[in-house]
Order: sequence, then structure tokens, then C-alpha cells
Amino acid sequence: MGMYRSAYELSMNDPEAFWLAAARAVSWDSFPITALDSTSAPLYRWFPDGILNTCYNAVDRHVEAGRADHAALIYDSPLAQTSRVLTYGELLNEVSRFAGVLAALGVVHGDRVVIYMPMIPESVIAMLACARLGAVHSVVFGGFAPAELAARIDDAEPRVIVSASCGIEPSRIIAYKPMLDEAIAMSKCPPESTVILQREQEAAEMGANDFDWHELMKTAQPHACVPVGATDPLYILYTSGTTGKPKGVVRDNGGHAVAMTWSMPNIYDVGPDDVWWAASDVGWVVGHSYIVYAPLMVGATTVMFEGKPVGTPDAGAFWRVIQEHRVTGLFCAPTAIRAVKKEDPDALLLANYDISSLRTLFQAGERLDPDTYHWAAQHLGVPVIDNWWQTETGWPIAANLRGLEAMPVKPGSPTVAVPGFDVQILDAQGNREHAGAEGAIVIKLPMPPGTLSTLWGNDQWYIDSYLTTFPGYYTTGDGGLVDSDGYIYVMGRTDDVINVAGHRLSTGSMEAIVASHPMVAECAVIGVHDQLKGQIPRAFVVLKSGAQIDPLVLQAQIVASIRHDIGAVAALKEVVIVPALPKTRSGKILRRTMRGIADGRPENIPGTIEDVRVLEAIAPLLGGTQSN
Repeated sequence: MGMYRSAYELSMNDPEAFWLAAARAVSWDSFPITALDSTSAPLYRWFPDGILNTCYNAVDRHVEAGRADHAALIYDSPLAQTSRVLTYGELLNEVSRFAGVLAALGVVHGDRVVIYMPMIPESVIAMLACARLGAVHSVVFGGFAPAELAARIDDAEPRVIVSASCGIEPSRIIAYKPMLDEAIAMSKCPPESTVILQREQEAAEMGANDFDWHELMKTAQPHACVPVGATDPLYILYTSGTTGKPKGVVRDNGGHAVAMTWSMPNIYDVGPDDVWWAASDVGWVVGHSYIVYAPLMVGATTVMFEGKPVGTPDAGAFWRVIQEHRVTGLFCAPTAIRAVKKEDPDALLLANYDISSLRTLFQAGERLDPDTYHWAAQHLGVPVIDNWWQTETGWPIAANLRGLEAMPVKPGSPTVAVPGFDVQILDAQGNREHAGAEGAIVIKLPMPPGTLSTLWGNDQWYIDSYLTTFPGYYTTGDGGLVDSDGYIYVMGRTDDVINVAGHRLSTGSMEAIVASHPMVAECAVIGVHDQLKGQIPRAFVVLKSGAQIDPLVLQAQIVASIRHDIGAVAALKEVVIVPALPKTRSGKILRRTMRGIADGRPENIPGTIEDVRVLEAIAPLLGGTQSN
């Protein structure tokens, strides 16, 4: 680990020198003199005196360097039966004119713009146009229901919302406009106007404050890049919180640009001549970081895929995209590989495709189980590399840094801490654990550039949520260990946030919906193991005294409520009626114990004898067995 060790130690011992050197790869209007501002600790700021524009770094500078004809974005949609390539020159034209559209609608530096769109090039264009103006975008995943969208609108208070008439799924067309209209009607802070991209699959009915994307673009004037402070916010991305209320993670411009630009060559070994495919959605952090910003920052070609790669139209869709576009690096969640394995366990379809361009398969978003790792490594014949990070960090905390120094792979581990991240394992009292001992995974402050600077409009909530449990450290909410070689193992969440196919969702928000059913007295929603998605939520309910209802009817009603209030992405399909829920002596439901049984990791039960009997009764429903 010579190259890695030198870089990591420099990032720990002299972060100022390390990150100012990394900042040289970014184009600045005014290069920062200072790397780290600690005057408001524990709220740290990176490159406080730097001035730049993120859109310029992602698009303009490549055109100015003579790469206008190089492919920037490949849009591949088997659902829409179309494919499109945008060069850097074409992307600059589209982005600068849509920035002109937003400016004409009154959007200025610091304003917020909510983007509620499917996986289409216009979503990337809208994000970059906001960055061009110095406006703050907040992309909301297209699968979220009106109530979830309304909560984000009220928190961000956008001047404009950009959306599309519909999204496409393998079996149906999803009308976005009615959901958007319902969300705006529910909102206390409706936008001044909305821009709607009319798709040919389904047109939307327009209202008084709605503007047609294509009509506005016909007369749009290009807008220049607006220089902004490095500490000015680039975007807000909402993630599930343990209270059920979404947390608005704030990413700045300068630190983000440096982190994205450093990570592509050093972690993923990707440069200007590579074709990179992050098979995620722009509504998630992977989409922000590694569909849009990072690959464009380094001048690579990024693939944007609309649809689920498995089953749309066939189980070989992954291999077709790699073959057709000569993909060199693929990034996806283990769920996607498990789905391929399920449909084609012997990888027979691979023989029909030439995937020789592929150098590496990267996995993240959830734990990479050894079976999935071995299957992919055997059949693809390329390194299968895990990496671990969060919405809050924005880029990998732990990785096998393929560009800086490739390291041996240990199945079950995302390898080692990335330079800048001082990862430690602490026990409940805040003492550092020895090698091999499991505890809370924390990161010593300050965290490196590109991580969250705060929560939107609420510094104290950020401090209370992440920096209070272990003062001086960011609490990841994950538990795990570090072995004697320095390899990190992430064992699972320690809070009520579960990971469904790489999507973080709060069981607390689901419990609030389940508990609102008129026949439910109390409930618990926990994440249980699922062979395909990693985890799925399962609801356990106790009925009110005297309540009579068919269990299948109750399940259908609760599932429908979850889909309406959160969206299909919640994936809750099972509701189990139980006579009681196990509780502590103080009356708190033993969710952690229930999760442990579900995960096959029983523990001592701190409840009463009656609670032991309750757990014995529901253990088969949890999918595990409890200890004596």
C-alpha cells in the first residue's frame, strides 16, 4: 500500500496541502488560498476564499480545450425505444439556453429549483443549468408520491419546479403532472412557475403557471456561467431521517468539485477516454455524483439508462449496453447483479455479447454479499470492487482505490478508508475499539471536501443528528469493524433507516402511516433480509381491542397507503397481525432485537418473560430464531 499509504497519511497529517494540491485539477475564477475554515467548528467549510462555477468545470472547459465533439452523455432508453448522444458542444448549447430559460423566469444566484423528472437528458440539462446560474437544485426521485414531494417543496421553497409529463416503466406510463399538481396543492410554499417537458408517450394538461419546455427553448438566449463562492450551496438532496422528516443534505460548490474531480481517476480509474455507466437514478446521490458531475468533471462519457436494466426488455440489457457503448466502468447496486443472477444463473446470455471493453464492476449502495461477489467475478472476468458511502458524504468513505493503487480484494469489505476520511470504530462509551471488534463506525472531524456542509436551513439539526452522539465525530449510523490489515467491514444500520435495493428509507415514516389505520393499536416496521433487494420493510401490527378485519384486506389497505404517501419505492408488501409486540421495561418496542432476529443475529432480550414469549411467537415471521 505504498502509494495509498503516502496519500492517506498526507491527507491526515497535512490536509491543507493535500486538498489544495487536489484543487489544482479544478478550474477556478479565484484559486483558494485557504483549504479549511475551522472558525465555526463543528461546521467546517472548505476553500472559503475560492470562486468558481461547477457547470463551467463540467462542460465549458472541455469545449474550450477542443473536445466539443467528444461524447458527453449517452442516453439509452429501451422503454422509449430510443438512444441519443450529446457531445460536450451540444450539451453546452442545451445547458446554456436552459439557463437562459430559468433566468427569464426570475431564477438568480441562491434561488432553489426543484427537479422532478425521469431518467432523461433534460434532467441533467436542468441540473447543470441551475449550477450555471448559481441556483440551488433539489432533485426529487420520480418514484416519490405527492406527499413526499410536497414536504421537499416546503423545505426548499423553490422559485421554479422543472418536471415532465410522464415517466415510463416496463408495464405502464406514470403521469407525473397530476402528482406534481397534487403536491403543489398540498404545499405551503408553491413555486412561482413550473416548466413541463411534454413527452410523446403522454401529454400533460397545462395550467396557468405551467410553461412548455420546448416552447421556451425555441426563443431561449444562452446564459453565461455565474461565478459563485466555493462555500455557496450547489444542491440540496433529501434523505430519509429517523424522525420521518426528510433531511436536506447541502452540498457546496468548491469542495464538491474538488472531491468529484479527485475521485474519478483515483478511486474509479476513469479519465477522458472512458465510457462510464452508473446504473442508478439522478434522484439519488449516486446519480448526482456519478451519473452527472464526476464523469463530466473529468471529461469522460457518461451513460444514462432509462429503465430497469434487468427485464427491460431482457435479462441481457446490462451486457447489451456495455457492448453497444463500449462501457469501461460499470457502477451499480448488488441488487441489480442479484437480479441478473436470478434470471440467468449460469450467465448463458453473456455468450451473446462482447463485453471486452469492461475493465471493472463497482458495487455500492448496500452490502455486497459474498455470493454476489463471487458470481460476478467468475462470470464477468473483471475485478468486482465494493465501495461504501452515504448520501451525506457524497462520495466513497471506503474503497479499493483502483487508480491510486489497486489492492487485494476481501469479499465482504469495501477495503480501506479513502484519503481524507479518518474512519474509527467506537464502543458505546466512545472508546476506540481494537482491530476486529465491532462497534459504531464514525468519522473524525473535519470530514474531507465534498461531504455535507449542513442540513438545509437547520445547522442545529445537523449537529444533533450526526455530531452529538460522539462529540468530535460524524456518526454514520452504521456498525462494523476494522481488521488488522485496516480493511473496513460494514455490518448494517444502527438506526431505523433501511436499505431497499440501494435506496435509504425510514421505517419511522412508514410506521407513522401504518399507525394511522383506524384498526391499528400499535405497530413496528423493520427491515428484513430479501435475497434480491437486500432488505425490504415488513410491518407488524397489533389490532385495537375488538377490531375485526380480514388480514388480506388490512394488508392491501396499508400497502396502498404506503404507496400513496411514500411511493412504490418503499416496497412494503407484507403486513403481519401479531397479538403483541416485545417491549423494554420502560415500554419501548424492541425493534433492534426484532431486527437482530430477522438478520439471524439473535441477542439477549432486555424485556420481560412475556416479551420472550412474544418474540418466540413472532420469530418465524421475522425470518430467524432468537437466543435463549
